Amino acid sequence: MDIDPERRPQRSPLPQAGEGTLGAAVRPLTAAEFAAETGVSRETLARLEDYADLLVTWNARVNLIGRGTVEDLWRRHMLDSAQLHPLLPADAATLVDLGSGAGFPGLVLAILGGPHVHLVESDQRKCVFLREAIRVTKAPATVHATRIETAPPLVADVVTARALAPLDTLLDLAAPFLRPHALALFLKGRGAEGELTLARRAWNMSADLLPSRSDPTGTILRLDHLERNGS
Repeated sequence: MDIDPERRPQRSPLPQAGEGTLGAAVRPLTAAEFAAETGVSRETLARLEDYADLLVTWNARVNLIGRGTVEDLWRRHMLDSAQLHPLLPADAATLVDLGSGAGFPGLVLAILGGPHVHLVESDQRKCVFLREAIRVTKAPATVHATRIETAPPLVADVVTARALAPLDTLLDLAAPFLRPHALALFLKGRGAEGELTLARRAWNMSADLLPSRSDPTGTILRLDHLERNGS
């Protein structure tokens, strides 16, 4: 299979908290600024705010997200996840989020609307939180409290993951869930290009490297036409 060359658009992310163009401090993103950036409705924003409030409360006793990221929750976690929503195919019916943790990006995508989201997470405490967050937000999502390798057979139109594993390992984990012509959306850091080069030793794919809107060092990997070499 031919491999499409990666397209590398110019980065224009929002500044990070504590960073500015001349080193000046930038205040954290607010919920209202998140809404302006993403165009979500007031009703959707209210559900995300309920999720955020629940997350902050639980995080005081269960390690859901890094304590240092709570102050800029709307940028570091909400916007980081929400930026995947415009990339979802309009006809996607099922999304599998691997290693969901506190629900990023999968639960945010469920709240924003679209395919039914399956959250695969092995940490039982995080699963309890995810079920409560689904109840509070009425998000169309299902929690699977299991390791990815032992998850039930779920065939997805889209597979997502954030900061879970190197790409070659991640593709091996995602492979059982990928229906033909499925899309993979992975949130990656500055090493995304190197991971892609390594993964291509075992996989053919079309790949786009898209700049993160939440992190100037981040990259979204959009992968399709995935096929193991020699298959």
